[in-house]
Amino acid sequence: MSDFVHGFWSLYISIITIAGFIGLFILLLSQNKVKKAAGEQVKTMGHVWDGNLEEYNNPLPRWWMGLFLLTLVFGVVYLVLYPGLGSYKGVYGWSSSKAYEDEVKVADQQTAPLFAKYRAMPVEQLAKDPAAQQMGQRLFLTYCAQCHGSDARGAKGFPNLRDNDWLWGGEAKTIEETILHGRPPMDQDGKQEAVMRMPAWGQSLGDEKIKDVANYVVSLSRPAEADASRAARGKDVYNQNCAACHAANGKGTQAMGAPNLTDNTWLYGYKMEDIVLSITNGRGGLMPAQEKLLGKDKVHLLAAYVYGLPKDQ
Repeated sequence: MSDFVHGFWSLYISIITIAGFIGLFILLLSQNKVKKAAGEQVKTMGHVWDGNLEEYNNPLPRWWMGLFLLTLVFGVVYLVLYPGLGSYKGVYGWSSSKAYEDEVKVADQQTAPLFAKYRAMPVEQLAKDPAAQQMGQRLFLTYCAQCHGSDARGAKGFPNLRDNDWLWGGEAKTIEETILHGRPPMDQDGKQEAVMRMPAWGQSLGDEKIKDVANYVVSLSRPAEADASRAARGKDVYNQNCAACHAANGKGTQAMGAPNLTDNTWLYGYKMEDIVLSITNGRGGLMPAQEKLLGKDKVHLLAAYVYGLPKDQ
């Protein structure tokens, strides 16, 4: 949020808060008057219930007035002691973000020795340690399950972590780098590099060539499902436009995150219409970097958990 926007909303809320206190106080005073002349009978407000129950125009009860005044005093004291108006930090300088940061510091100090112990162990060894795997699982369920699923089998557009098909490589070191720096990785300034996405070929190739190359791609893993004549034409289109990333044999390039097209693992769907859609519109996923959020020690445990997941047969 920019300083101008933050300043505007702080001023806006401050005006409403102060006006509310003043307005409520004036309203309270206005209801604290005897609304009849000496000797005059109290008038009613004209509201009658059940035939004989009337509302009289009397001042508010003293006990109720006292409670109302007490709430106003409480509100003013709260604004003085705690953050309230504009950029005012309050007498105690308290803020929810600072309280959270203090709690995190205390928790980090308490867990630092345990994390240091695991930090010294390689990922491959941690993957066999039951206690470390339990900690890694809790981290995974908190930070990773939203995309990869609680069982780590992913979903359409989110990789399955229990198979042997890895876009960027499944070695222990590579998994840890992926979690630390994201995919595509962050640059030296901590910013995510431009997404290395599959380009959209719809305009440059046209519908017919896209169908041809889609049939060729299908023929790499399921020849019986491909149109042979279209696949033959699609091979030249593939070599000219796709082989640079997916390799001439279709087995992909892990250094670029380009998937293997010769197996039965399809991140965005294996049906012909799914493949046509991918070629037409392109695909581009983003794995967020976790180093800043979690720190290297927690990422180390996370990587061990992912590396040690049982693989589906």
